Amino acid sequence: MSYKYTKLAYPYSALEPVIDAKTMEVHHDKHFKGYCEKYNKAVAETKFAELDVAEVLSRLDEVPSDKLTAIRNNGGGTYNHHLFWDCMQPGGAKEPSGELGQLIEAKFGSFSDFKEKFEAAGAGQFGSGWVWLVVKDGELEILSTPNQDCPISKGYTPLLGNDVWEHAYYLKYQNRRADYLKEWWKVVNWDVVAERLQAAK
Repeated sequence: MSYKYTKLAYPYSALEPVIDAKTMEVHHDKHFKGYCEKYNKAVAETKFAELDVAEVLSRLDEVPSDKLTAIRNNGGGTYNHHLFWDCMQPGGAKEPSGELGQLIEAKFGSFSDFKEKFEAAGAGQFGSGWVWLVVKDGELEILSTPNQDCPISKGYTPLLGNDVWEHAYYLKYQNRRADYLKEWWKVVNWDVVAERLQAAK
């Protein structure tokens, strides 16, 4: 089905000082909107037009070659950003707890160790891309993907994702991606991430 572009669920300034209002406005209303519009155009009048974008991304091997690049890039850009906005809702838990917290500790040693590894994966992603906490068969992993590639296309369920394209942070952090990654934890809503884990089960 076509993706319905909507306004950001919270004010552009809600994530300051970690992410400034201008970055949020341009990122959401220009970049994200563009992905949504191009995705809808790409799937129009195809058998994928009635499917959820997540399902389409899980079935890219069925997409005709002349549509593949547009659907992969813009479908990924649509889905990835939707998750990104959702995981940064103001308020909520600032650290994982319950089952999610236990799984992170079991896999990565501690929450601090997890953050360090996640930041390293994000800083090490060459050029534009994303860094993710994903789950597959009950096992957590940290994954990085180039451009707008989505973990769903690789068989993973994304729980948390951080956009490391320069437009996500450059107005405030310039070339200091590592600083952006470190500060970003202050605006993650771990309640939302925990809900995604439960939904994945």
